[in-house]
Amino acid sequence: MPPKVYIDGHVGTTGLRIREWLAGRNDIELLTLAEAQRKSDTARRAVLAESDVAILCLPDAASREAAEWAVHTNTRLIDASTAHRVEDGWVYGLPELQPDQREAIRQAKYVANPGCYPSAFLLLVRPLLEAGLLEKHTPISIHALSGYSGGGRPLIEKWEAAELGLGSLVYEAPYALERVHKHVPEMTKYSLLDNAPHFVPAVGPFRCGMRVQVPIHTGLLQGGAGDTIWEVLRERYRHEPFVRVLPNEQQTNERRFDPQACNDTNRIDLHVAPHPAGHVLLIAILDNLGKGACGVAIQNLNLMLGLPETTGLPA
Repeated sequence: MPPKVYIDGHVGTTGLRIREWLAGRNDIELLTLAEAQRKSDTARRAVLAESDVAILCLPDAASREAAEWAVHTNTRLIDASTAHRVEDGWVYGLPELQPDQREAIRQAKYVANPGCYPSAFLLLVRPLLEAGLLEKHTPISIHALSGYSGGGRPLIEKWEAAELGLGSLVYEAPYALERVHKHVPEMTKYSLLDNAPHFVPAVGPFRCGMRVQVPIHTGLLQGGAGDTIWEVLRERYRHEPFVRVLPNEQQTNERRFDPQACNDTNRIDLHVAPHPAGHVLLIAILDNLGKGACGVAIQNLNLMLGLPETTGLPA
């Protein structure tokens, strides 16, 4: 019999996309609660215990509660919330993070799905620290732009409300400037940096898509300019099915760094843009609901079930 998979929170933004991408697969059995039962703790707990892997697409508090339900069961968990990303006992679910990450995910009972912004930041920056091009104490800034679906249903409703007119904005809107963003702890821990990066997220007038920019001043580079950085990233991700390191072009145009370029895929595109003064701009483009959330959850599911990692994922 195929392994049983349950999505707890399948009507939310992330859960809907995961369910859509899993639909039609015959190598798993997708368990679903009836509409009348999907908010029942008793019913949810029972179907979670019945499943081989449960994917939690819930608010943080609800994810912590569901994780407690799984303690005395054989059910393995993938948590798409922020709740467990830096907790002991949970494996960080970014398969491309380091060479042994996939094996850790394969063996894990508990996997914490990475955040969309951190996935991009980590894939850009961590290889540079490991290669000695950046020091662990380097101060790093991040300027990131996401489609409004990244904030879930409340932000979708806000940006699509006709009376607010946000869909007609011709500029991005920074947010979370008054607080430490919830993604910063995982960015700091898994990048190997000593200090938390300065993270400035923004929302744009489009539903899906993401562009994460990391400017590196020439004074922060340890003997490596644009070409060296590009070579390090190209070699690091040479055999990765979902990570593309784009050609190191000197010329650019208005459409080259379109944040929607990877929409509806599980792909992430990495760019290295060197500056004549020696500075370098690192850029990652991905679908915040693809590689940034739902796609990587399915990568982790495939690994945990011993299936080919690319199964059912559009690249």
